[in-house]
Order: sequence, then structure tokens, then C-alpha cells
Amino acid sequence: MSDATTLITGATGFLGAHLVRDLVGRGERRLRALQSGPPPAWLGELGVEIVRGSVTSPADVSAALAGIDRVYHLAGFVSSKPDDAHRMYDVHVNGTRVLCQAAAAAGVRRIVMASTSGTIAVSRRTDAHLDEESPAPIDLISRWPYYASKLYQEETARRACGGSVELVIVNPSLLLGPGDDRLSSTRVILQFLGREIAMTPAGGLNFVDARDAAAVFPVAMERGAPGQRYLVGGTNWTFAELFGRLERMSKVPGPLLKGRGKVPLFAAHAQAALYRGFGKSPPFEPASVDMAGHFWFFESTKAARDLDFVARDATDTLFDTVAYIREHFLGADVLTKAG
Repeated sequence: MSDATTLITGATGFLGAHLVRDLVGRGERRLRALQSGPPPAWLGELGVEIVRGSVTSPADVSAALAGIDRVYHLAGFVSSKPDDAHRMYDVHVNGTRVLCQAAAAAGVRRIVMASTSGTIAVSRRTDAHLDEESPAPIDLISRWPYYASKLYQEETARRACGGSVELVIVNPSLLLGPGDDRLSSTRVILQFLGREIAMTPAGGLNFVDARDAAAVFPVAMERGAPGQRYLVGGTNWTFAELFGRLERMSKVPGPLLKGRGKVPLFAAHAQAALYRGFGKSPPFEPASVDMAGHFWFFESTKAARDLDFVARDATDTLFDTVAYIREHFLGADVLTKAG
């Protein structure tokens, strides 16, 4: 092992890749990544030490933690498919338990963990005024395996770290921006550009540039209060506002139909049943449609105050997201930047 003192899990994900580059840009050189799959070339080129293994394996995690003082825990798996619920629980909950217990045994000082704003900030109302002290909306997120597993992850981390390891949780909203080569967060933009969305959902979302979210993590490592969590988001827009901006920016017409009440969800269930009857995966999971009928609004007041978080202009983030998707998934195209 080298003289690495910082371990990153999920280093090659959308958020993790931006975090690694941010840390290297800040002059950090003693980085180690726990990598389950073949590492991309850029990771080694940045001087990151690579340890192969899984976050769910106690032996792999213990080996990766040798000599480590602090950990950025970003490993995760995003899906709205019901069949992926077990896998998400395994990565988010079991993996976090393994990591935190091993960190406590290894004398790790601090863990900054990525969760999601969806463990707190989702409501049926636009004016819920949710913040870090709001109770978890169990009645809602229990219907959605990804967000349920992330809520369990937070509680598991708190218990496993206990008084042995300082734990800080960062809760970003939907990540947009360039670099999402797995479409883990930006798929909705691809679907809009591909004119796959037939109906505008009735709800709203908060999104944040992945580069801005990544920049918060080193600050949280240095200044975040142990035991605290920080909501990190940018703009609150209804889907109608988002699609309107995308339409003007990309010149791609938005959906003609507007979602009302339970109609979109009923339609999604019918479509999913039809596709699965023919042995195919539906273009939209009913859970995704259900989530889009709610409001994921909040303000990042605490992160701005304590961690100096500032989100860039939403139009810049959308422009970069569209440009990246067109270049990497739809082919080069002319893009006129509009407000």
C-alpha cells in the first residue's frame, strides 16, 4: 500500500468522478479508490491508487482502509425497477454497515457519506418548506425502493459509526451536468431530447450541478459538523418549467399532454403490463411516474451557511447537460443557448 490517507468509494460514478477531479485540483494526492469493476484509465492517470473489491465484502473493505484517515463514501446504485430493490439494499445498507464497522475498527477519523435529498425533501405540496430537521416522509418513500434504501443507509451509518467515527451526510438533489456516462441521473434529459416523454408530470423537482455538489464534499470533510446532514440543491422547478426551458434551449418540442391526478400513474401501469406481457422492459417504470407527480422542493440554506455552498445558474447546468448528452448519446448537433 502507498501513503494514501483518503479512501473514496464510488469514485467512477457521476458524482464520484467529479469529486476525484475536484480533490486532485485542490492538490490532494494521497487518494485511494475501492473499485469493484475494471478501473477507467483516467483514474490511474490522476494518480489515484486503486484497490479492487466490493464495498459489501468485509475483507475487501478492511484491505482498502489500511492506513486511511478519512473516507468519502459515494458507492451506490440507482434504479426505479422493483426487481433491483434487493441489490440497492445490499449496496446502500449492507455495504455501508460493512464500511462503517471496518472504519471504526481501523481507526478512521471521519466519513462523509453521500445520500439523497429524497430521504427528506419530497411532498405532495409545493409549500412544504422542508429542511434537514424535517421528519422523513416514510409514507411516500416506502413506495420507492431506492429512496427507502437510502433512508435505511443513513440510519445504518449513524448506528455503525456510533461514537467511533465522525459521520457527516451530504444530501444532493437530482444531479445534472456533464459526465453522466451511465445516465444514472440525466436519463430524463435524454428522454426529453429523444421525444420519449408523452406527458408532462404534474410535480416538480430540485436539481443541482454535479460539479457543484462534488465541491461541497471536501468542505464537509473539513468543516461539516459530526452527526449532521446537509441538503445540497439548486433550482426548484415544476416539470412544466423544466420542459419549457429545455424546449427553448434544444428546439425539441415538449410533450403536448399535461398530467393530471392519477391518470399518468394508471397509464404507466397499463403500459408496463403491456410491455412485460411481450417480455420487454417498459420505457418508464410506474415508480418513476409516481415520483414525478410529487414535489422535491427545498432550499440549501444550511449548506450555504456552513459549507459555503453556491449553485451555478440553472441554465448553464442544463446547457452543459444537453450538450454532453447530444455529443455522447445522440450525436453532435447544433445547440443554441437560450434563457
